[in-house]
Amino acid sequence: MPIYEYECEACHRRTSVLTTRISERVRAQCSHCGGTKMRRLMSRFAMPKSEEQRLDALADPSKLGDLDENDPRSVARFMKKMGKEMGEDFSGEDFDEAMEEMESGGDLDEGNGPNSNTDDL
Repeated sequence: MPIYEYECEACHRRTSVLTTRISERVRAQCSHCGGTKMRRLMSRFAMPKSEEQRLDALADPSKLGDLDENDPRSVARFMKKMGKEMGEDFSGEDFDEAMEEMESGGDLDEGNGPNSNTDDL
């Protein structure tokens, strides 16, 4: 089933439309403002990579130039790139939440680390 993308001429936002077959005539409507004057866009396509190709892309030294292992925000940005490169097996809601926490400078341990003031039971 193909997915077509359209841009609304009124609000200029994108809307994706799933069709049941290629030959079906699509009457797109903006999911944001309800407009019916839509312009069809060229869709992006994906080319699958092997695991070896994904790992090679991550090991490319030119992609490590801005990585500072002492800066949690820098590490979080790199981990997000790695998550996108590795696909669903590596990323997910918990992963994304942890990376956002690192980027915002928050504490991932939530007070349970070695320097916390909680008493041992």
